[in-house]
Amino acid sequence: MTLIFRYLTRQVMISMLAVSGILLMVFMSGRFIKYLADAAAGELAGDVLFQIMAYRFPGFLELILPLGFFIGILLAYGRMYLESEMTVLYACGVSERQILAQTLVGSVVVMLIVGSMSLFVSPWGMKQVEAIFNEQRKATEFEMLAPGRFQSLESGNRVTYTEALSDDKRELQGVFIAEFAPAGSGLTIISAETGSQFIDQDTGSRFLVLQEGTRFAGVPGRLDYEVTEFEAYGLKIQGGSGRDRELDEAVSTWELMSSDDPEAIATLHWRFSLPLIVPIVTLLAVRLSRVNPRQGRFFHLLPAMLLYILYLGLLIVARDALADQKVPGWLGMLWVHALFLVLGLWLQFGPAWLRKRKLQREEPAHA
Repeated sequence: MTLIFRYLTRQVMISMLAVSGILLMVFMSGRFIKYLADAAAGELAGDVLFQIMAYRFPGFLELILPLGFFIGILLAYGRMYLESEMTVLYACGVSERQILAQTLVGSVVVMLIVGSMSLFVSPWGMKQVEAIFNEQRKATEFEMLAPGRFQSLESGNRVTYTEALSDDKRELQGVFIAEFAPAGSGLTIISAETGSQFIDQDTGSRFLVLQEGTRFAGVPGRLDYEVTEFEAYGLKIQGGSGRDRELDEAVSTWELMSSDDPEAIATLHWRFSLPLIVPIVTLLAVRLSRVNPRQGRFFHLLPAMLLYILYLGLLIVARDALADQKVPGWLGMLWVHALFLVLGLWLQFGPAWLRKRKLQREEPAHA
């Protein structure tokens, strides 16, 4: 019997890992493309993208593992029903309740992993992401430059381009700068062969010193441009002016528990809800995985996925309602979990109970 249960657990876990891996690649690829676009716009440095993705990994995992486990049960047990493996197990004395109990044991492991991610690891990772974002917002224009790309930076109406940039970001080759005066009253264009960074030791101010170039200053549409050739020309490098950015996901669970803010309470309930999803969807998945061999391998996936989407959608609605104080704090999102727990228990034991009641009513009639 132990070998049978190990086999069941292994089949579910293999399917879960396969599905979760695919979903992780899809979700993380989409997020990485967004950060890549931010880097192309000069809002993020290219060398921090993989750090951000690594710190956000637990946050992706806490959302994907419950879904991966749900689909893993559907695929693994659905295949076993189609290939009559379940029929053989039932014939050998393995009951439906034993299969459910063994699957719930596996779900506890997944629930603990999701809970650790949701309550502790993911907020810590988002705290590191928050620090990276704030550091990038305070970075100077010089530090945000990338070679071969025109960049419009936040510190002013200035567009900068450089053909090449040294690894330490201190030397530039082939520099082009276009700076617009306030209210469109003028335009200054500077081109130079090379450029380097200079730091004033007394004030700490940073300057970009350009060598061997030309400066054009004037108003677009007019012909009285001022042209100046120079051997060296200095431009002050502005530091980022953005204030620190605070992410709701970066607040620790302990801070949320001691807060009376409705948003914080809703976030706390959401974090506790993610691990609670796992055993409840296990009840649903074990019952929904039963398929008729004539129906096909993936016939049961569509209604099951719609049910999961409804579950997650109601949790999101409940979180928003809790944040807006439309439901009491003691209730939170528990009503959603209770609703689907009752549904899962009914799917598991309701049909057998109805059959039993029907037989009990028929017995006096035959007597």
